[in-house]
Amino acid sequence: MKLYASSTIRDIKERYGFKLSKSLGQNFLTDKNIIDKIIDASDITEEDLVIEIGPGIGVLTAEAAQRAKKVVAVEIDRNLIPILQETLAEFSNVEIINQDVLKTDLNQIIESAGCRRARIIGNLPYYITTPIIMGILEGHVRADSITIMMQKEVAERIKSRPGTKAYGALSVAVQYYCTVDSVAVVPKEVFVPVPKVDSAVLRLDIRSEMPVTLTDEEMFFRCIKAGFGQRRKTLSNSLMGIGGVTREDVKAALAACDIDEKRRAETLSLDEFADLANYFSKGE
Repeated sequence: MKLYASSTIRDIKERYGFKLSKSLGQNFLTDKNIIDKIIDASDITEEDLVIEIGPGIGVLTAEAAQRAKKVVAVEIDRNLIPILQETLAEFSNVEIINQDVLKTDLNQIIESAGCRRARIIGNLPYYITTPIIMGILEGHVRADSITIMMQKEVAERIKSRPGTKAYGALSVAVQYYCTVDSVAVVPKEVFVPVPKVDSAVLRLDIRSEMPVTLTDEEMFFRCIKAGFGQRRKTLSNSLMGIGGVTREDVKAALAACDIDEKRRAETLSLDEFADLANYFSKGE
């Protein structure tokens, strides 16, 4: 049975009386080529645990199960659980969990699986892509990589470089925690139902060592939030949003870090944000 076939999806919907949920952002992938690209890019081996976020009817799950030691599929929609139990019945190495991934202890799943590595994959709902990614990274989930499909616009933001329009707080945060590689651009026509926008697949490899040395990681993120919180303002103004600093403090920090106070946050590199954060940390 080809789970990705439109006819299979239609048959499952009819037999189970299943209705796709707009509120959960459900769009099922129907292109085998894209499925293969996601699985291949994930670099899954027979020693690995795969955690899949939002398995839908099990299209990616079935492919991952053929390569991994174990697959744990986390699905929030309880109406999909009996469908997954049917479509994945042949795989003894698949565990289905009916939970919200944002409320799931992924480290506990990784620890109990006892596998050499953990890989995270998924086709993420557009409305919750950023909270899921940042929840994994800020929660220090002990996975090696995250290979996920998301709205193309979000992918562009994540991988963008300083000085570009898409570059923002999300870019800096994800690039601090991960290296970012593009896997594929996915046209909206290969989904059922067809969404309004195209998608993209990224592979995020979680760093074992951070790319910058920080005195205070919290201050680093405060600088990023302040800078991009008012991105049209110059740094001498936007960095006042850090809180607890005077304009003189901001000017002194910019001067000490050799950053022109007329620049804006979207022009700063990861290293420059780190320099600023370390300067402000010394004054606290």
